[in-house]
Amino acid sequence: MVCICAAFVLYFFGLTRAGMLGPDEPRYAAIGRAMAQRGDWVTPRLWGHPWFEKPALLYWMTALAFKAGLSQDLAPRLPVALASVAFLLYFAIALRRDFGDRAAFFSTAMLATSAGWLAFSHVAVTDLPMSVAFAAAMLAVLGGRSAVLAGILLGVAVLAKGLVPLALFLPALWFWRKRGRDLIVLLAAAALVAAPWYILVSLRNGSPFFEEFFWKHHFARYVSGSLLHARPFWFYVPVLAAGLFPWSPFLLLLFSKRFYDDRRAAFLLAWLGWGFVFFSASRNKLPGYLLPLLPAAAALMGIALAQVRERSAKIIALVAASALLLSVAPAVRDFLPNALAAGLTRAHFSLPALWILLAVLVALCCAMLERTGKRPQAIGVIAALVVASVAQIVWQVYPVLDREVSPRVFWLSPSNSIACIPEASRSWRYGLDYYAQRDLPDCH
Repeated sequence: MVCICAAFVLYFFGLTRAGMLGPDEPRYAAIGRAMAQRGDWVTPRLWGHPWFEKPALLYWMTALAFKAGLSQDLAPRLPVALASVAFLLYFAIALRRDFGDRAAFFSTAMLATSAGWLAFSHVAVTDLPMSVAFAAAMLAVLGGRSAVLAGILLGVAVLAKGLVPLALFLPALWFWRKRGRDLIVLLAAAALVAAPWYILVSLRNGSPFFEEFFWKHHFARYVSGSLLHARPFWFYVPVLAAGLFPWSPFLLLLFSKRFYDDRRAAFLLAWLGWGFVFFSASRNKLPGYLLPLLPAAAALMGIALAQVRERSAKIIALVAASALLLSVAPAVRDFLPNALAAGLTRAHFSLPALWILLAVLVALCCAMLERTGKRPQAIGVIAALVVASVAQIVWQVYPVLDREVSPRVFWLSPSNSIACIPEASRSWRYGLDYYAQRDLPDCH
C-alpha cells in the first residue's frame, strides 16, 4: 500500500496542474490529437502537414487516450506516466530474479525517485517511451530470457525514437554473440514490430520522409550542430549526476574492478558506458538523450550497495551525502519556472538556511540508520523525502509554471482572446496553437 501511494504521488498526482510546456510537448500532443480526429495512423500531421521528426509510438499513445475521452492535458501525459510505472514494476521483478531482493529494492527506489526519470515521466515527449521499451529489452537480454520478448521490446523502442535504440543495443549483441539463433530471432521480432509502420509511411510519403526523418533528424543531428543543440563533449557528466539526483553520490560505488567479475554487472556497465560515449560524441546534445541509461546506472548502484558490508564508513558517507542533497529541493520553487522561461544560466538559485539545517539533521539521521545496520530504512527515508518534495513541487510550483511558462492560462483567460500570434518563442507558438486547436497566423 505504501508503494502504491508513493507511485501515485510521484507519477500521477497533479499531471494537469500545469499546461503544455516547451515546444515539443504541445506539438507532439497536437499530432496525436490529429491522429485521433483524422483516423490516419500512419502519417503524423501537424496542422494538416506531414511531420516526420519522430516515429509514431507517442502519437498513437496520445491518440488512444483522446479516443478514450481524456482531456487535452491528461491525454498526452497519462500514457507516459503509466508506461513509466509499468516499467518500474518490470525493472524490480527482473532485478529481483537476477540479483535478489535487496538489490532490486535499492535499484528501484533509486530509479523511481531520481530527478531525470521523474521529470520525463511528467511530460508527453518521446524520451520516456523509448527509454522504457529499450531498457526492458536490455533487461530481457541480461536475464537470458525470451529472445522474442527482447525483440518485441526493441521494435517498440524503434517505433518510439527511430534508429537510436539500435545503436544503443550494441552491447546486447556482443553479450549474446555466441547465441546466433537467439540473435536472429530477436532481430526478426524487432523487424516484425517496427518495419510495418516504416514501410507504410515510406510508401505514402516517399523521399520527404527519408530526407526529414533519417537524414536531418538522425545523421545530420548527430554529426552537425545545425539544430542549435551543440554542446561540448563533457556535457553529459553533470547531466548524469543531475539525472540521478539525489542518488548521484552512489556512482562512486561503480569504480571497483572486482564488482565486474560478475558478467551481468559488466553488461550493465557496457550499457551505461557505451551509451554515454555514443551520446557524448554527438554534436547535438539534450539532457533527455541520456534517459535510457538511467536504469543501467540505478541497477549498478543498487546492486553494488547490496553487496557492500553493513556499517561501511564509505556507505555512511554516501547515504549522508544523498540526504544532504535534498536541501536544494525547496529552491526548485523559484528556480524551475525561471529556468524554463529564461534558461538555466539566467535562473536564480538560493538555498534557505533553515532548509540546509534540516537537511543536515536528516543526513545525520540517515547516517545513523546506516551505522546501526538499517540500510533499507536509510534508503527508504531518502526516497520518502523525495516523494514529499515531489508533492510539494507539484502542488506549489506547477501552478506557477502554468501561469508563467505554459500558454494555457493566457489562452483560457477571457481578456486574452487572440486571432494571431505576435512575435513569441517556439514554446508559446506551439502551445497557443495547441489550445486554440488550429495553426494561428502571425500578426503583421
